Amino acid sequence: MLAGSLLFSVGLEIFLVPNRIIDGGITGISIILSHLLNVPLGVFLVVLNLPFLLIGYKQIGKTFAISTLFSVVIMSIGTSMMHKVSPITIDPLLAAVFGGIILGIGVGLVIRAGGSLDGTEIVAIVFSKKSPFSVGEIVMFFNFFILSSAGFVFGWDHAMYSLIAYYIAFKMIDITIEGLDQSKSVWIISDEHEKIGDAITYRLGRGVTYLNGEGAFTGDNKKVIFSVITRLEEAKLKSIVDELDPRAFLAIGNIHDVKGGRFKKKDIH
Repeated sequence: MLAGSLLFSVGLEIFLVPNRIIDGGITGISIILSHLLNVPLGVFLVVLNLPFLLIGYKQIGKTFAISTLFSVVIMSIGTSMMHKVSPITIDPLLAAVFGGIILGIGVGLVIRAGGSLDGTEIVAIVFSKKSPFSVGEIVMFFNFFILSSAGFVFGWDHAMYSLIAYYIAFKMIDITIEGLDQSKSVWIISDEHEKIGDAITYRLGRGVTYLNGEGAFTGDNKKVIFSVITRLEEAKLKSIVDELDPRAFLAIGNIHDVKGGRFKKKDIH
C-alpha cells in the first residue's frame, strides 16, 4: 500500500497535474478544485475521500476502511512533497501515457493489498447492491461527468488527454492485479481423456483433475478434464488437444487468482 500510494503521487504531481491532465473519480475532482481554488491537492484528496471512507467502514469492513485511509493519507503526503518537483515532460501525450501507467500500477498495488485510493469505487460497490448496474458501469458513469468537466476547466484537448491517461491506468490496474502471467482454467471433454490428461501432466507439467459428467441429451457418462495453466501455455495446450482428439470439447477461461492445491509447475518430461 505504501509503494502503491507513493507511485500514485508520482504519477499525479510529476506527470498529470503539471500538464493539466486529470484522473477519474475523487482524484479528478480534487485536481479540478485544486486548480480553481489554488489549494494544495493533498487537502482535497483527504477531505473528499473521508465521507466515502465512512461508507466503506459500514458497508465493506473495518480492515478495508483502515487500509484505504492509510493509502489516502500517504498519497496526500506524497503529492505535497512532490508538488515542487519539476515535471519530467511537458508533452501532454507523453504525460498521459506514462502518467497513466504509473497511476495504474500504484492503484493496482493498493487494491492487491486490500485498500483503495478513490471513494467513487466504494460508492459504486454500495450502489451496485441496490441497482441493476455493475460496479464498473457505475464508476464509468461517474467518470464520464468528471472527465467531461476537465474540458470546461482545462480545455477539450486536455480532456481528451485525460481520457487517454484514464484508459491506460484502467488497463494497468488489471495487469498489476492479475499479473502478466495470467492463469487460465481449462475444461476438456473427450473420449481420449486419459491420453490428454497424461500429456498435460508430462508435456506441460500441470496437474489435472478428472470430473464425472453426463451428457444431458445422450445420457452418456463422460470424463471432464479440469486443469489450470498460464496464458503462455495456452497455445501448447490447444496443440496437444488437437493432436490427440481434434473433436474434443475445449473451454478456456481467465482466472484472477490461484491459491493452494498443486498449481506449482512440475518438471516436463
